[in-house]
Parts: sequence; C-alpha cells; structure tokens
Amino acid sequence: MDNLKTQGISMPKLGLGTFRMQGDACRAAVESALSIGYRHIDTAEMYANEEAIGAALAASSVPRGELHVTTKVWHENLAPDAIRRAFDASLNKLGLDHVDLYLVHWPSRSGNWGAVFETLMKLKEEGRTRAIGVANFTTALLKVAVEDVKAPIACNQIEYHAMLDQSKVLAYLKAKSIPLVAYCPLAQGRFASDPVLGEIGAKHNASAAQVALKWLLDQDGVAAIPKASRRDSQQANLDALKIVLDDADRKKIAALPKDRRCVNPGFAPAWD
Repeated sequence: MDNLKTQGISMPKLGLGTFRMQGDACRAAVESALSIGYRHIDTAEMYANEEAIGAALAASSVPRGELHVTTKVWHENLAPDAIRRAFDASLNKLGLDHVDLYLVHWPSRSGNWGAVFETLMKLKEEGRTRAIGVANFTTALLKVAVEDVKAPIACNQIEYHAMLDQSKVLAYLKAKSIPLVAYCPLAQGRFASDPVLGEIGAKHNASAAQVALKWLLDQDGVAAIPKASRRDSQQANLDALKIVLDDADRKKIAALPKDRRCVNPGFAPAWD
C-alpha cells in the first residue's frame, strides 16, 4: 500500500475511520481490519472508542512499528494543561507509549494558537507523538498555524470526496507539501445509487464506492479513512486500490456535483 511521507512519518494512504464505532463492535472491526492488512487506524477522544481500539491493538500480532495510529484532541480541551490531560488520557486508553499523529479535532474561537501548537510541539519533542496536525481547518486557519506559528503541520483532516469541492484548501496544502486526509470519503454511502459512478464501476467490475475511493487515493498528497465495520466492506475498500481509472473516468467524476457536504460545519465551535 502507498504511504505518504510527512513531517518524519510514513502514513498509509488508506486507513480505517472509527467514528460512531464503540465497544466490542469497534474492537472487532479494528481486529478484522488489522488481520487483512490495514495499518492506519484513526480515532479521537470524542469518539469514546480509544479503549476498544487499544484492546484490538494489544490483541494484534502486528508490530507497533508497522502501525500508524492517529487520535485527536477535542475543541473543549485546547488550553495547554487540558491538552496534556486529554493526551495522557488518550494514550492510556490506547495502551500505547506514543501515537503517530495527534490532531486538533476542531478549531475553537477561544483557541490561543501559539499556546496550542507550542504544547503539541512539546509532546512531539518528548517523543509521545511522532507528528502533529489539524482537522477541519480552513485555509485562513492553516495560514495561522503554518505561517504565523510555524507549526510542523503533518496533515489537515477534512471532509473530501467525489461530490465535494475542496480545491481551495487542497491548493494551499499542496503548496506547503501538507497531505489532506479525507474523512467521509464515501459520502456516507451516498455514492451507491449514483448512476455515473455506477457506470464507471461496471466498466471496472467494481462498485460505485470503490471507484470514488480510488479517485481520491489516486491524487497526490491525499489519504482517505473510510469507516468500515464489516470485514467485507473493509476488504472492498482495500480492493479499490486495484482499480485503474482512465482519463475518461476522471472526466466523468470531475463533472459530478461538488456541493454535497455530509458533515455540517455549522455545528463546529468556530467555522468561519
């Protein structure tokens, strides 16, 4: 599987998203994913599943050095002391001595970005997280983190899929050599009924969702973390890597509507 190199880490382009997966079901899903070849697991303190993921990691025979684990700090915990408490709790629940990537989950209007990133950079210096980054940051907020604070941002995790235009943020990230990690890459199942993606899928003996996922993963500097709790869905996402899209396919995908947002940023504490 292809990996993205960023800020000293190597992140598999295809990972497992775990939002809304909890308890034994979450543990089973992560164990299943690891057993069929996934090496990138994404979680967050807000998901309330870090303990289940920790149990799955402990039960797995995959060496720690082959795994990429991302977790995130919630917007209510962005004061320096609160970040450290949240980080300690996440690490304890995951049963790890370090994570590979620690992200600011959502921006906060009251966030003191200098203090926030200084705290994250200290965690990195201490070897407790190998890299730091952000999620749901607009271009304006990225400029604050990257240009004003000069934080070593390893990625911006945002909603991105074949029916949502993120060209503005993508252009900024590419100019700064920062990867985009796409959540909701399958638009929460909405691709299944799309006739254009279905037609392309039939041509490649694949599903519409597999086509949409491969379209994302074909892009330089883009990773994707589809949620998949069932083993067959996890395998289908892995199998999407085998699809070879041509220029005609990409042209049809480019013509799809690009305004279908699944996650309403209006609920975020500071979406400008």
